[in-house]
Amino acid sequence: MTVITKYAYDPELVAAAVELPKPESSSVQAARAQLADMMSQFPAPDTAGVTITDHLVPGPDGAPDVPVRIYRPDSQPAPVGILDAHAGRFILGGIEVSHAGNVAMARGVGAVVVSVDYRLAPEHPFPAGLEDCYAALSWFSAHAAEFGVDPERIAIHGESAGGGLCAGLALLARDRGGPSIAFQYLAFPQLDDRLRTPSMTAFVDTPLWDRPAAIQSWDAYLGAGHSGTDDVPCYAAPARATDLSRLPPAYISAKEFDPLRDEDIAYATALIAAGVPVELHLFPGTFHGSAVIASAEVSRRETTERIAVLRKALGA
Repeated sequence: MTVITKYAYDPELVAAAVELPKPESSSVQAARAQLADMMSQFPAPDTAGVTITDHLVPGPDGAPDVPVRIYRPDSQPAPVGILDAHAGRFILGGIEVSHAGNVAMARGVGAVVVSVDYRLAPEHPFPAGLEDCYAALSWFSAHAAEFGVDPERIAIHGESAGGGLCAGLALLARDRGGPSIAFQYLAFPQLDDRLRTPSMTAFVDTPLWDRPAAIQSWDAYLGAGHSGTDDVPCYAAPARATDLSRLPPAYISAKEFDPLRDEDIAYATALIAAGVPVELHLFPGTFHGSAVIASAEVSRRETTERIAVLRKALGA
């Protein structure tokens, strides 16, 4: 079991958190099996009011087509869209990871959501996953009118590794003169391969995400031996970016007892210093992915806030 008593978790999270497993980091295969087992325990979401289709979009040059899942709400009061990149340490899962959340997001925001089933490391290390996200964004922007979406009103959204991919995607789109991004929603994003922050060094035994899992993740994504070196590009680890100007407005959340906490706060601060409008929310008493304990009041606030922030940012 995960050690939890030394952390001042929100009281509503403690009882459930003791049942959560320590993140598997012995091998990628073991980590994938652990996630599959966890996912099997969640009920299928109620998809009423949302039409869901799977599609293939043209992949990056020389790469396979990219699978996406498209969520179209029955009620779409404004021509807005959201591109979602799922969580999973760059190495785990697929569009099923964010399926329930995307159903709720499409319905709650009234936005067309396109979820990207990007290629995973270590079989496909950086930049494969990021390029897949860029290809999906480019396709969505080019075909926005078919979905009743204004290409100038597409946000990007991701949690954890998905948040890191979205932060890298915003940098990449800016530097390539690529598709417009109206807003970046980065939920406890994975941003810094150097693993030197106080929270990253302190939280070695927290639920769902800890320092050993972070080491495994970056080694897989960048290739063994590259994490923390001088040749890691900012598109892989956005915390390394030295120019954050001209990026879309952002919302960044952080969890108090998450190894990613300090890099998330630092990135928000750096964006603000670069003149980017940012809303930063540190959720007290929480840990990485703690919103899976949906009955807790702090989890309900987190999920409600996501809808409210995106509706306001997109003018929905």
